[in-house]
Amino acid sequence: MIGTPSKSNLTSGLALDTQGLGDLKRSAKAGSLDATRGAAQQFEALFINQMMKSMRDATPSEGLSDNQQTKMFTSMLDQQLSQNMSKRGMGLADVLVRQLSAQTDAKTLAIGGADGAAGMNGAASALDIPMLPKGLGSLKGLEEAAQTNGLSASGRTQAPHVRAFQEKLGSHAAEAQAVTGVPAKFMLGQAALETGWGKRMIRNADGSNANNLFGIKAGPGWKGKVATAVTTEYVNGQPHQKVEKFRAYETPADSFKDYARMLANNPRYEKVLDHAGDASAFAHGLQRAGYATDPQYGAKLSKIIKNSLA
Repeated sequence: MIGTPSKSNLTSGLALDTQGLGDLKRSAKAGSLDATRGAAQQFEALFINQMMKSMRDATPSEGLSDNQQTKMFTSMLDQQLSQNMSKRGMGLADVLVRQLSAQTDAKTLAIGGADGAAGMNGAASALDIPMLPKGLGSLKGLEEAAQTNGLSASGRTQAPHVRAFQEKLGSHAAEAQAVTGVPAKFMLGQAALETGWGKRMIRNADGSNANNLFGIKAGPGWKGKVATAVTTEYVNGQPHQKVEKFRAYETPADSFKDYARMLANNPRYEKVLDHAGDASAFAHGLQRAGYATDPQYGAKLSKIIKNSLA
């Protein structure tokens, strides 16, 4: 007879360890209560991994290190980190355990090796669905369950640089929201896209920060300070490097105020403000209004707002 693995061994192995998953199946056949806990922790690991994947997809990446090999190893690292984080627990596994019946059919307990939301759907189908809250087999359902039980899934996995960016600029975005009606996180998302979360700021001639968070250029009507920088413009869908003049501000708050004035007073953005309650409509509306020449600007902005910002 095959022995039942201990609770500590059910989720302590590598994320890709198929033998460990096999032990989990066998423990289920033996009627082990630890199997329920192990299955719930596998669910939590998949949930965490999907959020980490969404976070990385929304974070701009470029340079020599951005290739298929590094992406593969980063994915493997994220899977292992998710497994380790699920052992410490964010509370979702406890929610699942309370919902799972002790009478789970051993034949249906099968945690597969699928990735992301598809893996969670498959695992949920393998587990006895009637024993789970409605919709718990999907990423959206898991998020709703976490929120219902007082958990903040996005806050727990939010990258430090994203959190720092929000904390630094959140109050300025809130003030701009009062002027434009555009949600603060929409503007924070655009500032993140334009500056690479503050890592690619436009600089003055003396090297100081120009505090231009929205990439607003200095046209003939601009009477303030000016900073010169190399930027990428798209012509007929093709990128071209150009040297342009940009507005320079004393503080980040001044940048938000100027951005708010531009949206509120420029007729070309009138229809954009009409859709200020929808992230995708707002992002693509800015692109159609000619805010940027990048043909993927709307899609990039929408992804950042939806996936990275709380």
